[in-house]
Amino acid sequence: MFDRRSFLGSATAASIAAPAAAQALKAVPLPAADLHGRDEDAYWKALRAQFLIPADVVNLNVGTVGSSPRPVLKAIFDGFETTEQMTQAGSEDYPIWGYGSWQTYRKPFADFMGAHVDQMSILRNCTEANSYVANGFDMKAGDEVLMSDEEHGSGEMPWMLRHRRYGVVVKKFAMPKPPKDAAAILNRINDAITPRTKIIFVSHISTATGVVLPAKEIAALARSKGIVSAFDGAHAPGMIKVDLNDIGCDLYTGSMHKWLFATKGTGFLYLRDESVMDRVWNTVATGGYDDPTRKADRYMQIGSSCIPTLMGLNAAIELATSIGMERIEARNRLLADYIHGEMVKRGAESWTSPDPALRGAIATVNTPPVQRMELQEWLWTNHKIRVRGGNPSKLRLATPYFLSKADIDRFLGLFEEFRKMKGA
Repeated sequence: MFDRRSFLGSATAASIAAPAAAQALKAVPLPAADLHGRDEDAYWKALRAQFLIPADVVNLNVGTVGSSPRPVLKAIFDGFETTEQMTQAGSEDYPIWGYGSWQTYRKPFADFMGAHVDQMSILRNCTEANSYVANGFDMKAGDEVLMSDEEHGSGEMPWMLRHRRYGVVVKKFAMPKPPKDAAAILNRINDAITPRTKIIFVSHISTATGVVLPAKEIAALARSKGIVSAFDGAHAPGMIKVDLNDIGCDLYTGSMHKWLFATKGTGFLYLRDESVMDRVWNTVATGGYDDPTRKADRYMQIGSSCIPTLMGLNAAIELATSIGMERIEARNRLLADYIHGEMVKRGAESWTSPDPALRGAIATVNTPPVQRMELQEWLWTNHKIRVRGGNPSKLRLATPYFLSKADIDRFLGLFEEFRKMKGA
């Protein structure tokens, strides 16, 4: 039951939301195609204007969640406006996507990731995709899954659930901190493989340290031993250029809301071919789940969901493609190398690989005696800078393409100020 106070509160919230929505929908011109060659700083500054993040806010935590830019938000809002009119052409056509193949949305993303549409299933997040793999992969008690000691909880916990319920063994190898080269990682994986190893499940880009693992070499190692290879690619789409069929892995999961800046609530599961699909059972089932002719599409049969999110995904792909993933990746890496080098100059211990092939857009450093959580709270509460890391003193610094060096220099100055304030 509404009282006067709740009604006025709702009215106030609505009056605030309307201008915010209008601001999000306001078109801001994208930079001219040739501006990058003429004035690179102006080019990236123009792209920064596509994001609603206030000018005084610096987000060095895209590794957790990105911000959807104006073209993506417009696609989402337009999608809701269109679908909620309920004027779809067919009598069985409704604004849900859980019962259709929706190649309009699957194919652009499959193309973007170097895959075929029949290999790609779009889900709601990376956790859901990882759970499909861990819960559905055909294994018996005593069989082993091999993973690193740097997996995200959304990658590790589905396997721990399988372990507790069915006796599957979760075995870990220790990632070097930092790995000097690809061989340092490959040798540890190879040494940890046993006759019981059925699947290798590792991150393509470590959520803990930002190391870009040698995915193609790991997939080849697994294949040579008759082991299935699976990668948690939560950080990869939009950070680096990915060609899934070139990598040659069997399974690959990920999310699009971080570095691709797509809609929150979008994830995916890639399955290389029918031989892998036959070994991964659906663990969410509705009509169509058991039709092998649908290939990867059958893993999308999860019931009603939200098609405007996929409209936003298409817009995110279009924006990234218009910029060019090679250009985005180079910019991401340039900024990460800059912040990493500056932190090392300030005495930070590097957990970022010295091998350029193993570095992306995340620089990770250890900064004792600075307490990470204390610094993180101080930076955000007082200076509107977001960072993240791990206790006690690890900082994970993510550098999306729209940041400027001035943003990074502001963080560096405040880091120095905090250290002096704490007598560190």
